[in-house]
Amino acid sequence: MKIKGLRWWIIGLIMLITIINYLDRGTLNYMWVTNVEYSIVDEFSSKAKNNEAIFLKEKNIYQLKNKKGETKELAASHVLQKEDKKVVINREGIAYDLGIIDKNTTPDEASKKAKGILGTITIFFMIAYGVSQLFSGKLYDKIGTRKGFVISAAIWGLADALTSLAKGRFSLTAFRMMLGLGEAGPWPGAVKSNAEWFPQKERAFAQGLFNAAASAGSILAPIIILMLYLLLGWRLTFLIVGSLGLIWIIPWLIINKKGPKDHPWITEKERDYILTGQPEAQHVNEKEKSWKELLSNKKNYSVILGRFFLDPIWWMFVTYLPLYLVEQFNLNITELAFSAWVPYFGAMIGSLTGGWFSGYLIRSGKTVDRARKTAMIVGGLIIIPSVIASVLVSNAILAVVLMAFVLGGFQFTMTNIQTIPSDLHSGPSVGSLAGLGGAAAVLGTILAILFSAQITSWPLLFGLLAALVPLSLGSIFLTVGKIEHIK
Repeated sequence: MKIKGLRWWIIGLIMLITIINYLDRGTLNYMWVTNVEYSIVDEFSSKAKNNEAIFLKEKNIYQLKNKKGETKELAASHVLQKEDKKVVINREGIAYDLGIIDKNTTPDEASKKAKGILGTITIFFMIAYGVSQLFSGKLYDKIGTRKGFVISAAIWGLADALTSLAKGRFSLTAFRMMLGLGEAGPWPGAVKSNAEWFPQKERAFAQGLFNAAASAGSILAPIIILMLYLLLGWRLTFLIVGSLGLIWIIPWLIINKKGPKDHPWITEKERDYILTGQPEAQHVNEKEKSWKELLSNKKNYSVILGRFFLDPIWWMFVTYLPLYLVEQFNLNITELAFSAWVPYFGAMIGSLTGGWFSGYLIRSGKTVDRARKTAMIVGGLIIIPSVIASVLVSNAILAVVLMAFVLGGFQFTMTNIQTIPSDLHSGPSVGSLAGLGGAAAVLGTILAILFSAQITSWPLLFGLLAALVPLSLGSIFLTVGKIEHIK
């Protein structure tokens, strides 16, 4: 049996597991704290179709009754007023269900604790993620992308499913660290797989498809996760979403039998097209470089420093966007589900166009060096004004639209940065350098989260991200010189 365009099937499966990766990643952040809307009534209905609230003026409290018929009381100071006789209760979600945050604490203190504890859990996730980035690159170089993806998906899928058993802050942190150990693998793995399955002129586009899948996962995450949360609760949501990665392993093993050179299903035409378009193929005897060898060459720091400075932009959105929209604009759970996806739609467009753009320049006769650098600059010029504008507006819809340009510009640039390892090295060292870059990105993100704990203003926190763009691009251009294979 022969399959035309087999390389697109391979990247398609990688895109699918990347979408699942981001669904798993978003579970905690979107269910951490949620705003639930209640309608103000004079007296409770016998069978309420909506959440209902009665204000007792003499006691300055609200009596609340949810759709399940459960009732409770809450001080008026803990309730957010909205128009049309509605109020929002910011006392739902994992943080409150597990008693990590006291439901009776003041709104300001609750906000501070919610942000701080989520940040701390995320830091432990990022530590595990960074360690995994280092060793995943080496692992994928050693055992290949076929087995590497299986190990990664199995670890993180099991971790997310097991989070349904969490009892408190410690177990949540432990399961998130396990998730981080598994989730890091696809990033160096995808870079390596694209270097194997695509000619050089298509790699940035293939990397763009991979990054677009990350954005697609982020688009779907608020909708799928919050709808499952509303229907089934957070424990079953973890179990369902976690199982998706384990199921994905089956078609991956069936379709991705071997590399393009030896795969029994690839056509001769496609095999020749891939292999003749890989200039590094002439370096067939090149040995895998150690971390010491990689770190001793200045060119490799373009990936390491470039990602150290730029990646925190993405991770600050992934970590804090749900909490930001809930607290800054008082969005309820349904409003959050149908607005938080907008920035990631922009990111998906940026991933696809960033990869296409540099590929177009190469096909038009520009050098790889000129194409990659031009694309990075264009992306940077989109990010900076969009970040500044997004934190100056007071309307939630306009804010998320501007954030779509921020993440679109980010992915336009990042797609090309992530392609540099395969431009500088051949197969044996691509994953290792990509892993070093990923670990540097994690370190930069951890420092950014620690720094964010000192800033109480959400607009100031997100606005400062604009400064990371010139730091990233400057470090790349100063270290890489000409983007070409390192002899």
